[in-house]
Amino acid sequence: MFDLDRWREIFQSINKNRLRSVMSGFTVAFAILLFTLLFGVVSGLSNSFKGAFADDAQNSMFIRVWKTSKPYKGLQTGRTVQLKNKDYNYIADEYDSEIQYKSARIFKNFTIKYKNEANSYSVMAVNPDHQFLEKTIMDEGRYINERDIREKTKSIVIGRLLKEDLFGARPALGKRVNVNGSSFLVIGIFSDDGGDNEERKAFIPLSTAQIMYGNNDYISQIALGYNPNLNLDEAIAFGNKMERDLRSKMNIHPDDQSALSVRNMAEANKGIGQFMGILYGIVILIGSGTLVAGIIGISNIMIFVIKERTKEFGIRKALGAKPSSIVAMVVQESVLITTIAGYVGLSLGTYILSLIGNSLEEDYFIKDPSVSPGIVIGATFVLIISGLIAGYLPAKKAANIKPIVALRAD
Repeated sequence: MFDLDRWREIFQSINKNRLRSVMSGFTVAFAILLFTLLFGVVSGLSNSFKGAFADDAQNSMFIRVWKTSKPYKGLQTGRTVQLKNKDYNYIADEYDSEIQYKSARIFKNFTIKYKNEANSYSVMAVNPDHQFLEKTIMDEGRYINERDIREKTKSIVIGRLLKEDLFGARPALGKRVNVNGSSFLVIGIFSDDGGDNEERKAFIPLSTAQIMYGNNDYISQIALGYNPNLNLDEAIAFGNKMERDLRSKMNIHPDDQSALSVRNMAEANKGIGQFMGILYGIVILIGSGTLVAGIIGISNIMIFVIKERTKEFGIRKALGAKPSSIVAMVVQESVLITTIAGYVGLSLGTYILSLIGNSLEEDYFIKDPSVSPGIVIGATFVLIISGLIAGYLPAKKAANIKPIVALRAD
C-alpha cells in the first residue's frame, strides 16, 4: 500500500543528503547513457546496411556474365559468354520449386521525349515478376504483365521523377512518349525507395526490346527471388548449385568468376547478420560491464549511507519499528534514485542520438541511430532490479542489528 509518511521520510532523506543522492544516481545515469549510445550507434549501423538494399527484395539473386578469364575444354580465354532465353527458361523449369520470382533483364540507355521535353534515361526490359524483385511501388496505372510479353506491346512504366521531368504537373498515364524513335504508351508510374536514380528509370516488356533492339534473344542479366521458405544456408546452397550447373551447361571453368557470377542476397544477409551479432555482443558486454560497475557503485554508496544511519535505525527499532519497514524504506529510496537516474540517462542518451544523428549519417554512414522500445523496457527492468539489490542487502544487514548495538554505533 502507498504510505505517504514513508515517502515523506524518503524525500527528506534525499534532500538532506543531496551530494550522496547525486553521486548515487550519477553512476547509474552514466552507465545507462553509455549503454544507450552504444546500442543506438549499432542500431544505426544496422539501418545503414538495410538501407543499402532497400530497393531490392531480401531474397533476390542476380546472374551476370561477361568474358572468360580462363581456358576450359579447349575454349580460349576472352570468350564472350551470352545469356539467352533458353538459359532463362532452363532456370525457370529446373529450379521451379526453389524460385518465387524470376525475370530476365536487358539494360539500355535511350532518349525519352515528350513534346519539347527530352532527356537520356536508363531503360530496363523486364518480365512481370521484376516488380517484386525491385520492390517497385506503383503509384498510378499498372506494371508490365504477361500480355505485354506475349504480344510484344510498346508499353512503358516510368519513374516518378522521370514523369516530373517530362510532364511536370500534367498527367502522364495514357500518354505516348518517344523512346529512341518509337512511340510507347505510358501504362504506369512508380516510385522506389532506392532514391532519385531509381525513380528516373523506365521499364518496358523484355520481348519488345529483344525484337526492336537487336532482333535476337539475348539477355543482359537474370534476376531471381529464391523461395522465402528457404533459410539462409539453404538459399546459399541453392545459389551455389545453380551456379555450378550453369557453368557446366555453358562450358565455363568452375573458378572463372569473371565469366559468370551469382550475387546472392542470402550470402550478404548472412554476413551482415553475423557481423551485427558480433557488434551487439560487444555492446552487450561493454554495456553490461558498465551497468554492473554502476550497480556496484550505488551499492557501495548505500552501504556507506546505511552505516551512517545505523543509530537512526536503532532508535526506530527501539520505538517499535519492524525490520521489514526499515528495509522497505531503504529499498524504496534506492529504487527511486536508481529509476530517476536511469531515466535521466536514457533520456539524455536518446537526445544525444537525435542531436548527432544527421552528422553520423553524413560522416560515418550510420543511419537513424536510435534505441528500440524493447531495449528501453529491458534497461528499465534492470534498473529496478539493480536498485532493489543495491538497497536490500545492506539494509537487511543493518535492520537485523539489535537496538542497543545500533545506538552505540559511531
